[in-house]
Amino acid sequence: MAKVAFLGLGVMGFPMAGHLAAKGHAVTVWNRTAAKAETWTARHGGAQAPTARAAAEGAEFVMTCVGNDDDLRAVCTGPEGAFAGMASGAILVDHTTVSARVTRELASEAAARGLGFVDAPVSGGQAGAEGGVLSVMCGGDAAQYAAAEPVLAAYARICRRLGDSGAGQIAKMMNQIAIAGAVQGLAEALRFGEKAGMDGAAVVEVISQGAAGSWQMANRHGTMLEDRYDFGFAVDWMRKDLGICLSTADEIGAPLPLTALVDQFYKDVQAMGGGRWDTSSLLRRLRAFG
Repeated sequence: MAKVAFLGLGVMGFPMAGHLAAKGHAVTVWNRTAAKAETWTARHGGAQAPTARAAAEGAEFVMTCVGNDDDLRAVCTGPEGAFAGMASGAILVDHTTVSARVTRELASEAAARGLGFVDAPVSGGQAGAEGGVLSVMCGGDAAQYAAAEPVLAAYARICRRLGDSGAGQIAKMMNQIAIAGAVQGLAEALRFGEKAGMDGAAVVEVISQGAAGSWQMANRHGTMLEDRYDFGFAVDWMRKDLGICLSTADEIGAPLPLTALVDQFYKDVQAMGGGRWDTSSLLRRLRAFG
């Protein structure tokens, strides 16, 4: 069992840190809003620290799960950041979805301090985090990944190293690109069926067993048909992720025409007041537009 610090107790980090504690790891948590950390320790035991640095002191592994590039820099660097508290040889594992650029920047700074750094964004949403069945996409040094992998197993259904630093973030971008197209396709199919007078649920029961089947179809079609969008990853966060995808695509010369289009559709959803709706709310947009 390892001594672990977990920094960031949002809808993903809270249950992920809980799984670490349940597996017997010694977990110290930190969250920008201290009340969240107090709630976590009341439920799971462990310890609460007043700063990221204090949480990281003495930890073999430091897990981060925050919001964006700037949040990650703030948590890792500076006099009260995690790097300042970590001992030589400790490994930071970042679960945040951020740019590959900031990942490589922080990995380089970590190496200069004698620390390890593994980028390990996750897929599976809140349900996957709560169930401990996330897909974890990793980049970084092979030996550092091998050291961290048994700890990551606490909440991973599958965990793979896909290359050097930044590879995990690139894989997460590919994941989000694929999801964007799948959700829009499902939304269009359901709206088309509504306009044609079809029973959407009955049709999905049939077509989900063929080539059209997907996780989105199996898990979201019912709530979409009921016009309920309080299940999982929020539109605001998806737009953040797609922005990273589109920016990286410009850097490497990879066209993403469908992703760019769906990003604009999510912008429409935000304008409808749906920034906190889940990503399947593309159907509500189609219903609003005709």
